[in-house]
Amino acid sequence: MSDVYAARRGLLRDRCAAAGNAAALITRPANVRYLAGASPPSAVLLVGPDGEDMLFTVGPPSGEADEGRLDERLRLSVLAGPGSDAAVAAGDAAGALRVESLAVEEHHLTVARHRALRSVAPKLRLVDLGAAVEQQRLVKDEEEIACLRIAAEIADQALGELLESILVGRTERHLALELERRLVDHGADGPAFPTSVGTGPNSGRSRHRPSDRRVEEGDFLSVCLGANYRGYRCEIGRTFVIGTSPADWQIELYDLVFAAQRAGREALLPGAAYREVDRAARSVLDSAGHAEALAPSTGHGVGLEIDEDPQLAPTAMGKLDACVPVTVEPGVHLPGRGGVRIDDTLVVRPEADGGPELLTITTKELLAL
Repeated sequence: MSDVYAARRGLLRDRCAAAGNAAALITRPANVRYLAGASPPSAVLLVGPDGEDMLFTVGPPSGEADEGRLDERLRLSVLAGPGSDAAVAAGDAAGALRVESLAVEEHHLTVARHRALRSVAPKLRLVDLGAAVEQQRLVKDEEEIACLRIAAEIADQALGELLESILVGRTERHLALELERRLVDHGADGPAFPTSVGTGPNSGRSRHRPSDRRVEEGDFLSVCLGANYRGYRCEIGRTFVIGTSPADWQIELYDLVFAAQRAGREALLPGAAYREVDRAARSVLDSAGHAEALAPSTGHGVGLEIDEDPQLAPTAMGKLDACVPVTVEPGVHLPGRGGVRIDDTLVVRPEADGGPELLTITTKELLAL
């Protein structure tokens, strides 16, 4: 993997040089991990000219799994003392390299840190790197996709086991905690995000925070969870009916959301505009009169973060590339009654390769549990 991280830093170095910047300071943790292999707490990465790359940390990396494994080619500078600031130390080192300009992630760097950088290297010109690293992260290599595939398998296993247990009478909070425990039991570093479990009138809500409401017969039960495996995060969402055959209104609503989700999945092809994928799913629900209940987007990218570019939204600009993993997650919530969410993680693939690769494979049939 050292060659992979070095190649990623080399690509960023070339982009900086083309823009007239000799070095870059990376402070956003996910971007540090992408370029360095690990992101210990408080770590920053200096990408310098001629491969002079350094990682600055306050205290040595712990080596825990969720930090990742640091590229051994990097020079490591460990700062001592609670008042130390890795970004300031990196800025000082950039000044010592006699570079004239330093590209920084202004969307992540605080005003206080920006001022501190100017104070330690007053001759250094600070410019905005923008979202250069995030854009570089969009297309995943096959090793990254393999991590996402394993994360999806873990999430599928955890959800499948829950469906085999007795659910009536248990609280949303209890079910969410059990799912997160099962994720770890099956090899996840942890949940990709706080697990959402909604029952009855809470079902179908996006990112519903589990409550002490107990599962009752006839409820819709909506679950959204994901696994974090070696830093890569997936997402799956499913909706079920508890205890009895579903009511007519539940079948009708479920079939509608399923049709919208299928339309969004089928639109995931290289060259498809982000907004067109969103429109494919959204129009199905809009035409049925649910426009006001829809979320701002019907999907998003996943990777080292659970919500990253691209955004599949009505105003999103850009087109999909192959090997970009995204979610498709339409849903409808009817106040006081509940609702349906169906969420999959997929990888964009060309039609010649079989079209979009579905990573989360738990059945989307409306089961009565």
